Amino acid sequence: MSQHRRRRPARNVKTGIVVGAAVAVTVGAGVGLGLWASGGDGGGSAQEQASSSSGTSDGTASAGRGTSPTPSPTRSYPLSQAPRTIPAVRSHTAAHGPGWRPARGERVVIADARLADEGRLIASELGLTYVGAKKDVKAGDLRLAVNGGAGANPESYTMTVRGGTVSISGPTDAGVFYGTRTLKQEVHGGGTAPEGIVKDQPAKPVRGFMLDIARKNFTAGWIEDRVRELGDLKFNELGLHFSDDQGFRIASDTHPEVVSQQHLTKAEVRRIVALAQSRHITVVPEIDSPGHLGAVIAAHPDLQLRNVNGVATRGAVDISKPAAAKIVDDLLNEYAGLFPGGQWNLGGDEYQALVVANPQASYPQLAAAARQKYGSGGTVSDLTTGWLNDRAATVRAHGRTMRAWNDGFLAASSVQPAKDLRVGYWTGKEYGARQPVAYLAAGRKLVNYNDEFLYYVLGQPNNFVYPTGQRIYEQWTPLVVRGTVSVPARYDAQILGGSFAVWCDLSGSQTEGQVAAGIRMPLRATVQKLWDPRRPALSWAQFKALAGRLG
Repeated sequence: MSQHRRRRPARNVKTGIVVGAAVAVTVGAGVGLGLWASGGDGGGSAQEQASSSSGTSDGTASAGRGTSPTPSPTRSYPLSQAPRTIPAVRSHTAAHGPGWRPARGERVVIADARLADEGRLIASELGLTYVGAKKDVKAGDLRLAVNGGAGANPESYTMTVRGGTVSISGPTDAGVFYGTRTLKQEVHGGGTAPEGIVKDQPAKPVRGFMLDIARKNFTAGWIEDRVRELGDLKFNELGLHFSDDQGFRIASDTHPEVVSQQHLTKAEVRRIVALAQSRHITVVPEIDSPGHLGAVIAAHPDLQLRNVNGVATRGAVDISKPAAAKIVDDLLNEYAGLFPGGQWNLGGDEYQALVVANPQASYPQLAAAARQKYGSGGTVSDLTTGWLNDRAATVRAHGRTMRAWNDGFLAASSVQPAKDLRVGYWTGKEYGARQPVAYLAAGRKLVNYNDEFLYYVLGQPNNFVYPTGQRIYEQWTPLVVRGTVSVPARYDAQILGGSFAVWCDLSGSQTEGQVAAGIRMPLRATVQKLWDPRRPALSWAQFKALAGRLG
């Protein structure tokens, strides 16, 4: 599936790229990758060992930092080594030649108007001159093209460095964008992109980061910084959980009374969404229901669920009341216009009416509504699943693809969740817990949010421990959906990818800066494992050192 944002019509473009014959060795991510030489970058022995283990080359790909190399690839140059990037490129075909490094005044040329954003961005980042579409070829050019590629992974790209020029092509603008991210990392700090051909594509179409802005107010600027970071790392989703018991953090026109004092304006959200789109990142909104609605209930206390003794149930609306459905649907419809991406998270988790021993006895009004809707055998679980399906219908009308947390798929319900709902699997501790295979065997598609590895919970409550990049890098794969055990490989295609998540249960435990620092290496480890299913070529120490050099 494609996760691309701007939905521009595809068309074939002839790129006119000439690929040189000085091709010698293909280096995949499953073997050691040698860092391109860039003259005194402090790479040292770890890089030399990696290069030696791969058997690709004992030389360098660059003529040094001082001057631009002469664009005449010959065997007087050592065989190039594959670039070191995060995530690592999947394949590099080595060649003899000087490589390429940006020089002021050199051009970025596009072969398709769809690539104007990508061209302008990489030109500004590398100090080049964006000139738009040009047919002539000049030394030092960086040329971008969409090449059709029917049947190809839409996020794939090919980058050719030859004769002092670079060409990046892909079947979509997203693939070309990822190629520019590779190039940006390659030449970071004055380095050289090595001669040869990179062929690269992600293993998983969902590579996400989810942020709980409901419990903790994050500034628009901080979120925008994360979008830039995510884009450079080839993530393609940003989840925003903006409604919960502690706060409702985006301005509303339909129900301004539910909005917290500290919140994002719609103008700020539009800027975040636009920035994300320019980086081929879908913003995935979440208004969780029927639980986690405390901020809405604070303004509408009549909607709060109460048990048979009249005791209020934290965060839960009374789903037997039509007014509860109306206010949530009002908000879903309103924000569909603010978030134009194709994905939506309905939540559905931790509805507290279901955690008691006998929901029917504890909440007789819910039991009565269930019987009225589903007949004499109707249960509170049925009514709750029906609520989720009704909210799915509201969002589906806006053309969105929906997911819900796995504990919103209730084992005890005779009413089945809508078939097009994807599973956001986060925990094995839910009410009526089921193994991930139960969802996969039923044909569900799944996004992996495994709370054992991918949950960064502020304050570390409920036995959560801040995840480390090393543990993700060395022990987690997308097949590890629950705990530390992999699901059978036959379900790999149904696991669309994964998402690292920041939850702000104890919001004052860390500042924005501390959160950014704490998630830095976990994000890099996560995307490496989502981009390439093979065992990483680098040790953790080498990977961490590379992240330090790339910034």
